[in-house]
Amino acid sequence: MLSELDISAILLTLKLAGLTTFILLLIAPPLAWWLARSQRVFRPLIEALVALPLILPPTVLGFYLLIAFSPENPFGQFWLTLTGNQLAFSFSGLLIASIIYSLPFVVQPLQSAFVNLQKEYLEVASMLGLNGPERFYRVLLPMLLPSFIIAGGLGFAHTIGEFGVVLMIGGNIPGETQLISIALFDHVESLEYGQAHLLSLLLLGFSMALLVVIYGVLQKRQRSLQDA
Repeated sequence: MLSELDISAILLTLKLAGLTTFILLLIAPPLAWWLARSQRVFRPLIEALVALPLILPPTVLGFYLLIAFSPENPFGQFWLTLTGNQLAFSFSGLLIASIIYSLPFVVQPLQSAFVNLQKEYLEVASMLGLNGPERFYRVLLPMLLPSFIIAGGLGFAHTIGEFGVVLMIGGNIPGETQLISIALFDHVESLEYGQAHLLSLLLLGFSMALLVVIYGVLQKRQRSLQDA
């Protein structure tokens, strides 16, 4: 049976993953669009910064974010002055770190979809007198909805499985920063393998189900493209 701390860790993880995915689906599309369409000379630098969490060890990213979140540094001091709470070892700190860490998993699928988008659709939408937001909501979004679903699913799943970054930023405070991955580590460290197996099976089942959904969406998209 799951303990109260395990249930709390699961709910906190779902809350973090949900908020992270929601925010990323707001900020990632315009960034992905710019990366797909821009010819600026510094675009490779921006692409590299976005993709950096893919190859950078999570503990390294977590370490530098922890320093940035410290009240002794400008950003951490600004947050403390603004909210009265410090970022390090807080849920807010975990949220900001998760957004940065999961950013490429949402941006890259959308960037790829925008690159492969046929310009004729946008040209027709412009000829019909649709403005920018109307072209996005009435043309782009319906056409690229599978890509948005895939991007959101990847961002959500990646946040669920975070360990190194969240341990560096949030520590292990039950009910506040203790996520599923941290709770699982605690059980293993305490030789509580039954509880560890249960949490691991939950993560495994969730991951498998989400991948089935993502690949199902991909298959459906490929069929629709072939039919077209």
